[in-house]
Amino acid sequence: MSLNLPAGVQINAPLHPRFDEIFTHDALALVAKLHRTFEGRRQDLLKARVARQTRIDAGELPDFLPETKAIREGEWKIAPLPKALERRRTEITGPVEAKMIINAYNSGADSYMTDFEDSNSPNWYNQIQGQVNLKDAIRRKISYVNEAGKEYRLNDQIATLQIRPRGWHLDEKHVLVDGQRVSGGIFDFGLVFFHNAKEQIARGAGPFYYLPKMESHLEARLWNDIFIMAQNECGIPQGTIKATVLVETILATFEMEEILYELRDHSAGLNAGRWDYIFSCIKKFKKNKDFCLANRGAITMEVPFMRSYALHLVKVCHKRGAPAMGGMSALIPIKGDPEANEKALAGIRHDKTRDANDGFDGGWVAHPGLVPIAHEEFVKVLGDRPNQWEKQRDEVFTAKDFLNFQPEQPITEAGVRNNINVGIHYLGSWLAGNGCVPIHNLMEDAATAEIARSQVWQWVVSPKGKLDDGRKVTAELVKAMIPEELAKVKAAVSAQSEDTATYDQAAGIFETMSLSADYPEFLTLPLYEAMD
Repeated sequence: MSLNLPAGVQINAPLHPRFDEIFTHDALALVAKLHRTFEGRRQDLLKARVARQTRIDAGELPDFLPETKAIREGEWKIAPLPKALERRRTEITGPVEAKMIINAYNSGADSYMTDFEDSNSPNWYNQIQGQVNLKDAIRRKISYVNEAGKEYRLNDQIATLQIRPRGWHLDEKHVLVDGQRVSGGIFDFGLVFFHNAKEQIARGAGPFYYLPKMESHLEARLWNDIFIMAQNECGIPQGTIKATVLVETILATFEMEEILYELRDHSAGLNAGRWDYIFSCIKKFKKNKDFCLANRGAITMEVPFMRSYALHLVKVCHKRGAPAMGGMSALIPIKGDPEANEKALAGIRHDKTRDANDGFDGGWVAHPGLVPIAHEEFVKVLGDRPNQWEKQRDEVFTAKDFLNFQPEQPITEAGVRNNINVGIHYLGSWLAGNGCVPIHNLMEDAATAEIARSQVWQWVVSPKGKLDDGRKVTAELVKAMIPEELAKVKAAVSAQSEDTATYDQAAGIFETMSLSADYPEFLTLPLYEAMD
């Protein structure tokens, strides 16, 4: 197939059937214009992240910004929401794969966040076939037939679609503009917006987005300016785009109001992205000798720093007339073990009960089977109301609350082994093209894999990284465990009749990433370079 590419645009990857529908001249021209206009700012913001990290490594602690005090104290609200985003009691997420899209749309959830980011392995085929799948889904033309011949189609009643492009730190290495890689986020957004925005408007539900991993209000401003240009270029009224920001970095916690303010004409609220948030805390304070978190399982939404962050998000959103969305519980239904399944469902119910009573207007689930439970718990609190903005929290949270990193214990051998096991299992699956993986009865994605390798790294370098039996977590200890856990992972994968070809490479990457002297910023960056 031949493409009519705009001047300066190169695609260095194979073209599969229907990819030409996505790579039209005008769609790529929009991507190129957004790139040429905003890539310099993106790079400056990424450099600002590095500079900020250097200061934190030297002992600087984050706090609310004095220069934006007037925004935090001002009287303003975000623009009114469209009807399609008024009711979001349950939201389901998953990658841009056809079967997942259909099942999520049909799940009974109010909203579905389809994901080009953490739950999607971003190989070339997945990213562009995902664009094809969404084009079909938005027009209600998508279908899927599994190996057994079962056909999947959309129901009459479907969830409202929201789309998550990649974060600012990720490139699309296969597409160049003027010899320079395109931002993964601009690439994902530009193509899906160009092809689908007018169709979504005509159907009364969109274009709506989720924005990941931002660390400052200036990064939100960049997205807002991109939205303005894209709407102008495509002849769409300003303010049509609505976007929910995932607060999944500790630095963004100090700028929640400023982020809402920057996106106020395009805002659909904030979401408490808990797993990436934990990863962010480890990453930001990796050189702080006083920082060392306990086993992942002990870091719940009830521990002090997580609870402060969540309640502050509710407070900020409701103050500004914005939806406050609860985060993801990684628990999923368990087949073949009624007792374990009941325990998992009870965990989901507990999670959503807490969020609803705290003031969240809805929450995330990872599996269609969990939608009824989440819905039930929010209905108990909300009734027929679309939200609970009248619930205004009056707590005053300070930097000390957000930085109260507890608990520090227990750290156990089982906890270390679990992180190694999950990390290798997830990375092997990711390299094989699957970015959303059930492991040990939890739905794991890139965020939880980041926690796994970051905790191992932290426990090795921190003087507080000691097991409950007194042993220090060392590189030697971890290296001895890696082949043992690799064997367990391979056995589990083989038992499911799946290929284990990528898992030796995954174990090598995990060892490098968790034991390197200099902490690698993101697991996905070297992984992406290693994949086709």
